[in-house]
Amino acid sequence: MRRFWVSLFLIVTVVFVNVAPAVADKGPVIHFTVDATHAPQKILHVRMTVPAAPGPLTLYYPKWIQGLHAPIGPITNLAGLKFTANGQNLAWKRELLDVYTFHIVVPAGAKQVEASFDYLETGGPAGGTATEKLLDLNWYQVVLYPAGKPAAQLDFQAALKLPSRWKFGTALPVESQSDSEIVFQTSPLDRLLDSPLIAGEFYRSIDLTPPGEPIHHEIDLVADSEAALAMSPEIQKGLTNVVAESGKLFGARHYRSYHFLLTLSDHTGHFGVEHHESNDSRLGERALLSPSAANDVGGLLAHEFAHSWSGKFRRPKELCQPDFQTPLQTDLLWVYEGNTSYLGDLLAARSGMWTANDYHQMLASNAATLGPGQPGRTWRPLLDTAVAVPGTFGGGFGGGGWASWRRGSDYYEEGELLWLEAATVIRDRTRGEKTLEDFFHIFYGGANNGPELKPYTFDELVQTLNQVVKYDWEGFWNSRLTSTSAEAPIAGIEASGWRLSFSAEPPVPGRASRRISETTFTIGLEFSRDGTIRDAIYGGPAFQAGLGPGMKIAAVNGRVFTPEVFDDTLKAAKNNPHPIELLVIVDDYYKTFSIDFHGDERNPHLVRIADKPDFLEELLKPEAR
Repeated sequence: MRRFWVSLFLIVTVVFVNVAPAVADKGPVIHFTVDATHAPQKILHVRMTVPAAPGPLTLYYPKWIQGLHAPIGPITNLAGLKFTANGQNLAWKRELLDVYTFHIVVPAGAKQVEASFDYLETGGPAGGTATEKLLDLNWYQVVLYPAGKPAAQLDFQAALKLPSRWKFGTALPVESQSDSEIVFQTSPLDRLLDSPLIAGEFYRSIDLTPPGEPIHHEIDLVADSEAALAMSPEIQKGLTNVVAESGKLFGARHYRSYHFLLTLSDHTGHFGVEHHESNDSRLGERALLSPSAANDVGGLLAHEFAHSWSGKFRRPKELCQPDFQTPLQTDLLWVYEGNTSYLGDLLAARSGMWTANDYHQMLASNAATLGPGQPGRTWRPLLDTAVAVPGTFGGGFGGGGWASWRRGSDYYEEGELLWLEAATVIRDRTRGEKTLEDFFHIFYGGANNGPELKPYTFDELVQTLNQVVKYDWEGFWNSRLTSTSAEAPIAGIEASGWRLSFSAEPPVPGRASRRISETTFTIGLEFSRDGTIRDAIYGGPAFQAGLGPGMKIAAVNGRVFTPEVFDDTLKAAKNNPHPIELLVIVDDYYKTFSIDFHGDERNPHLVRIADKPDFLEELLKPEAR
């Protein structure tokens, strides 16, 4: 899952203890139909037929959504639940200590249970999205499944009814299709839930398969308007380059074909979620038409694509569970997400979707945010930001304010900096004879057997790194994962021939310049265009003045607030002996705050270290062009 925003699938390593006697040993197929013809009303109608024998039957609604790494299956969106068998209504009861579990009793003589319910589209990373013109569908939203077998041994066949003239994109193979209904091939539950679908009135499919590549790659687009589908030849070429560069970076593929699923709407959340043969990515309606299209689209899609190797094919063992109810252990997200951030950003740069400056600014922004912009490092180590994800998912992705003190999903950005450092260690200790990509070829390589899961442990990760170069990799990772130093982990940047610097010079326009504002590292303040304070860096000048999240700036030095007025005031502060005076609305009260600041603006940049070789230049060279 990408940073601002937001996968499933399994290995049969655990024996179920809650075996429901109503489930036969080897499975008849569970059939279900999703009627999405009322999707614009934010309602999906679901009908299921579950083979069953007389007696108690336990059914689950998926709880642990792995790409989100948390127990947030959207159970509150399920409504109108009914069960019948042999034409009679069946009473059901929810498990007292688990709202995702339902119990019924199948009557004598019955061979199946019919279930019906509505799914109410309310948005969010786990909730799915529908607008007047499109639908994002994750199958975990619209299924119940019987207890007693691993998901890989439960066969489901899905059917979908769409509004008239809507088209769709998915990696899930189609069995048959008519004007009114699509029937998909029977799939194990884990594979089904790993294959989201997008559909809409405005749909476009574009081939992204590089010349000579035997495996088909495409991007499926849905949007709220026809105009939004206008992908430029440059973006298409860049995404095709992403595919080509991935072949060189990993040396292997582990899917039958791959679909980039991209929703373009201002009425959906904007994020990305990984899947083995596709990704579910969402951006604003005019993202492809924006001057920053290559930056935004390239960064998001390259990251989610890299997850097909890092997170789907190779996944931490404790994130591999036999069903969607067993808790997930997230301590290795600094690999799952951090390594993927390293890989995805590398693909974005090597493909030409990002410039070298975009990559440099990303590193500078990350390093600055994790150093002076992240005092929470002094009490909370990186490892804990991963461990705590199941209980802190909402706050971990930017909610609630005081992000610099609480810390959030830093296993993305800090993980990326640590993997860059690991790359420099390998290069330096082998005098350039080996690289981190030798590790990738071992760890992510092998035969293409289609979607496949190969779990790993921390010990195996260390052992594989030692195959590339002998080093105290266990000590390397443990010291950095448990550190509470106030300093950002910038050893990899410096070993690459660069250093972090701050100056009044604004970043060159590009992806990183939109991640921070000129006030972030200058006075420790972030605000919206209307003056609402989004956050304040704990301990920074704005914090010391008494400002905090949720307050709203009304005036700056006696003048009505605008971002431009604030910027002008900040620039003039160096030569102004008086503090900056802010009139602020605090819970319906006006209050004046003084920020005693008289310095230059502080924007992060990377600056070359003259006597060191430029490893970043070497790192970003295309391999497939």
